[in-house]
Amino acid sequence: MNSVTPVRPHKPLETFYDEPQKRAAYLNDLFDNTAQHYDWISSVLAFGSDKRYREMALRKAGLKTGMKLLDVATGTGLVAQAALDLGINPADIVALDPSRGMLRENMKKRPLFMVQGVGERLPFPGSTFDFITMGYALRHVETLDALFQEFIRVLKPEGSLLVMELSRPESKPLHSVMKLFMEKAVPLIARFRTRDEKLPELMRYYWATIEECVPPADIVTTLKNTGFSKVERRKFGPVLNDYYAQKS
Repeated sequence: MNSVTPVRPHKPLETFYDEPQKRAAYLNDLFDNTAQHYDWISSVLAFGSDKRYREMALRKAGLKTGMKLLDVATGTGLVAQAALDLGINPADIVALDPSRGMLRENMKKRPLFMVQGVGERLPFPGSTFDFITMGYALRHVETLDALFQEFIRVLKPEGSLLVMELSRPESKPLHSVMKLFMEKAVPLIARFRTRDEKLPELMRYYWATIEECVPPADIVTTLKNTGFSKVERRKFGPVLNDYYAQKS
């Protein structure tokens, strides 16, 4: 069912764009211009554990060979690659992202069917996919309810959804450490690899979306209100969350 008030992942971040309607254009520009560095940034943020974690999350969520997979906000294809490493046929994966730069980097590494688009308006017929994934991009959508309504529409009956996302640390010391790491340490590391001025901005934006993101309980509630069943939040450590749900 539809929410009366749209559930947004966070409030407008006026430090980065002065009007809400400029958010999408801002994000496309930001991701287009940092796509070539995205894979190693992801590895640095996860201290090299990101590949193993994605594979574990997909396996635990029940992704199996023969399933038709839609990877939403695929970016450079890190979640899609984890699916390939688990034995999913490339022909069974559709990768979608609004950023041309991200899709361009993705295309360099794997032979997938790629579509430019956003999760809130999926260009696919209903009941098309067995499984949908979204890796660390929930914070970048317009509204959670519109996104989840599209997910449930294009999933087949008993199809599964896995959303991997970060949440704001509850511990004040950890909050301070993460803020320092993402806003200062990672950009400093980036200086030794590239002088791309967009990378520090990307890290500041990432941290702002984590800090302002809606609580995990709101994400779970919105999934349930959309009509998903077997909704479950699986927490790993202080900030990692896997949201699993199924279409009845």
